[in-house]
Amino acid sequence: MIPLAEGPIVCVGETMAALVPEPVGPLVAAAGLRVAVAGAESNVAMYLADHGIPVRWVSALGDDPFGRRVLAEVAAPGVDVGGVRVDPTRPTGLLVKDPGEVATRVHYYRRGSAASALGPGLLAGAAVRDAALLHLTGITAALSPSCRALVEEALRGPLPVSFDVNYRPALWTDGSAPDLLHALADRADLVFVGLDEAQALWGDRIGTPGDVRSLLPGPRLLVVKDGAHAATVFGGAVAHTVPALHTEVVEPVGAGDAFAAGFLTGLRRGEPLPRALRLAHLTAGAALRVPGDHGPLPPADRIASLLAASEEEWRQLGPPARPEAG
Repeated sequence: MIPLAEGPIVCVGETMAALVPEPVGPLVAAAGLRVAVAGAESNVAMYLADHGIPVRWVSALGDDPFGRRVLAEVAAPGVDVGGVRVDPTRPTGLLVKDPGEVATRVHYYRRGSAASALGPGLLAGAAVRDAALLHLTGITAALSPSCRALVEEALRGPLPVSFDVNYRPALWTDGSAPDLLHALADRADLVFVGLDEAQALWGDRIGTPGDVRSLLPGPRLLVVKDGAHAATVFGGAVAHTVPALHTEVVEPVGAGDAFAAGFLTGLRRGEPLPRALRLAHLTAGAALRVPGDHGPLPPADRIASLLAASEEEWRQLGPPARPEAG
């Protein structure tokens, strides 16, 4: 386990305004665009706030309407946004979604954004110093040299760091992602990574969560997510695997952030690791059931009931078994 001091969980990273075709369809034929908010670290912060965990989001936004929209939406669930800097010289980042029949393409307009100017000096500020834990992602490391330096400096301590690999190929056009994300992840205290994500980064020879652990022996806790099937947490020599819950998926975007928030909630509350994984699955389901990144949690009594369920009762709520190969 990772002992946490008193203080908020502090999530650091860029959040952008997002333009989404409405009704949903290809961008080229869109009659209108809906304004939304998109950011991995602020998604985590919002779900932590939903769970009642003290949480702060630290970033930078432009002095523009998009920035004010982002700040209001992230603050709405109870996230402390007092550490967000408003930059009068740089814009708020922007993304535009282009839904297709098979997948949704994302077009980024974030070069030179306010958050891309974040750097390691942020870590000495009052908004970070009292953190119980820092939550960072691989997205931040891809934004600019100063953002990469921020992540590297955070991993030197003294605060414990949670790191979601969060590999976004569109941000890593120079081919440096496999080596750099491996180096960063292996230095963090807690790491989240998808099995398919690990395979995309580090090769098809990775077939199981155990293979990921062999590649990343450094983190005290390593959580490997196997899509809609299960998640495994490695703590020292011990591993726990908890099946996912069967969920009708409306939109998968944001589910990984919700999962991380659920696990961090369990960690903050001192829950046993299997219960923390259950809470992660329950929180991910809240994101999967809505078209946006942030959906309502199940009622508190439903969460309590499922956390207390037997392994057999939990398994019965899981996804269908994988077909046998052959």
